[in-house]
Amino acid sequence: MSRAARSLAAVALALACGSSAAEEEAVVCYNYGCKDKAVVFFDEASLKQVQAQFREAHTPEAEREALARAVAFLYFFAGQQTPVWRDRGGNYADGEVDGRMDCIDHSTNTTTFLDLLVRRGWLRFHAVGEPVERGRFLSDHWSARVVARDGGGEFAVDTWFLDPGEPAAIFPLQEWLDGAWPPGRSFWTHGR
Repeated sequence: MSRAARSLAAVALALACGSSAAEEEAVVCYNYGCKDKAVVFFDEASLKQVQAQFREAHTPEAEREALARAVAFLYFFAGQQTPVWRDRGGNYADGEVDGRMDCIDHSTNTTTFLDLLVRRGWLRFHAVGEPVERGRFLSDHWSARVVARDGGGEFAVDTWFLDPGEPAAIFPLQEWLDGAWPPGRSFWTHGR
């Protein structure tokens, strides 16, 4: 049976049973500026691992910690299907490898992953915002963004600093706009 026929059968079965589809798909982009794109599939076993991150997320703060880990899992699973596993934090440790990602790739992919979490009903305390930019011209930098539903502020969800599979760095938006970096990471000492 072809992948298309299996997908159609899975959707029909899910509709008949009144449950959500067992598989999710997402488009990830890479090779700087979303030059290349690939569709990745997250099966139900993978999604259960992602969902498990939210079991103890009973506050907005705990949910942000959970979504940082969930995004790491989604990047890990995407790296099993695409060359993004070759990416290294920042832009300078990648060389010319296929699968490298700049902040545009990361902010796009992370926003896609956050939207998946919303579709699955796993984000109770946050909505997904549009990607956000800091700096201008040669020093611009992009990040995904979430907004606390309780009016508790906006947060940058930045995966660019890190290797795929590491939990996202999450900062209050103004702190990120002011140039925040994850602890232990520095452009000058890590080439990132």
